[in-house]
Amino acid sequence: MFLSVFDLFKVGVGPSSSHTMGPMVAGARFLQSLRAQPFRASGLRAHLHGSLAFTGKGHATDRATILGLAGFTPDGMGAEKAEAALAENARTLTLNPEGLGPLRFDPARDLVFDYGPPLPGHANGMVLSATDAQGDVIYQQTYYSIGGGFVLTADELARKGDEDRTDAASQVPWPFASAAEMLAMASASGRSIAQMKHENERVYRSEAEIRAGIDRIWQVMRDCMDRGLATGGTLPGGLNIRRRAPGLRAALEAERGMNLTAPHVINDWMSMYAMAVNEENAAGGQVVTAPTNGAAGVIPAVIRYWLDHVPGASEARLAEFMLTAAAVGGLIKHNASISGAECGCQAEVGSASAMAAAGLAAVLGGTPQQVENAAEIALEHHLGMTCDPVAGLVQVPCIERNGLGAIKAVSAASLALRGDGNHFVPLDAAIETMRQTGRDMSDKYKETSLGGLAVNVPNC
Repeated sequence: MFLSVFDLFKVGVGPSSSHTMGPMVAGARFLQSLRAQPFRASGLRAHLHGSLAFTGKGHATDRATILGLAGFTPDGMGAEKAEAALAENARTLTLNPEGLGPLRFDPARDLVFDYGPPLPGHANGMVLSATDAQGDVIYQQTYYSIGGGFVLTADELARKGDEDRTDAASQVPWPFASAAEMLAMASASGRSIAQMKHENERVYRSEAEIRAGIDRIWQVMRDCMDRGLATGGTLPGGLNIRRRAPGLRAALEAERGMNLTAPHVINDWMSMYAMAVNEENAAGGQVVTAPTNGAAGVIPAVIRYWLDHVPGASEARLAEFMLTAAAVGGLIKHNASISGAECGCQAEVGSASAMAAAGLAAVLGGTPQQVENAAEIALEHHLGMTCDPVAGLVQVPCIERNGLGAIKAVSAASLALRGDGNHFVPLDAAIETMRQTGRDMSDKYKETSLGGLAVNVPNC
């Protein structure tokens, strides 16, 4: 099993990797397949199902779908050009993707939120269609946005299941598919988790590409955090949620150097870093999936805590943090899920906290066993967490939840480093428990905004 660090950490746009980035990627993929067809289409349609329908408007899925069908992608989207394309569509009711346009697309008629049963493959399903001059469907594809910006067609999803069951041979030198295998390989080879992950990455990328890619990931994370720390005002969407990160920053910086500051105030710094990222995400800014947009603040916050507050921290070891975190994230995605629509927020913030705990334990000198223990502690204490965004917006409780996820990650790493790596509950058991819990959890609590805080807190 191999999942690249650059698959888990992807540059994109807010507010949601599954509901914003995924539909945009699906739209762009549909255009690419349409270009290969022998006929010429006259129009496009999109049907959103499951969680994409129930919380799509709050997650800007409608905008993302239109932009994807106009040819935009999350990593290369310019805000001004995107807004111009949306305005042009509203005015002309057409889209003009390169090599295909103009194509009829009236959002009021051709973009359908289907609130019936979800499609069979995943809670985040969408059907994209091309039509002829008479409006009849001449080409159609079903896509699933499976979390973290990953998108599969229905056929790809079926093949993925076959590959998982047969454990298809991997070309990487350390193809661990479980934490137990990871620890066994580390013990036999004398390598750290980050070293094994790095050697796996080298099969597909040069040393310079890996370094440049990780540097870019951190730069985008840090820029996002800095924007969030400097930008005040109110978040879009109608809840009138005030951005809090700038105010927290001002208060904490004013208290610096005061002899009476309580030690627990460091938790406020971690929350501030995480909330800055997720306030930017909620506003539709550029973020890095870590492993999702809804959990994008946890890992950057823990890295910033480590770099700015821990003696001896250095960006020279940033790759070690990221590679270790990605190794754990890959195990979670492979064996359970990182999708809130599939397993609740335990799969998003819980996964991010486990990844951050592992990365921090590694750069603080932890053994592979201590790193695995740190990830297990963090994930175990997010088990059962629901995904219940108020009004379908990635704001309440998502923004604060990232701060608490960062705090739990640091606590988990610290606790694991106080031990020798031996512990009762293995990480594999926590991951499997998360999968089973998500399977048994009511759909009301899996990013549909039909239960939990979403129905018990006024939406306006």
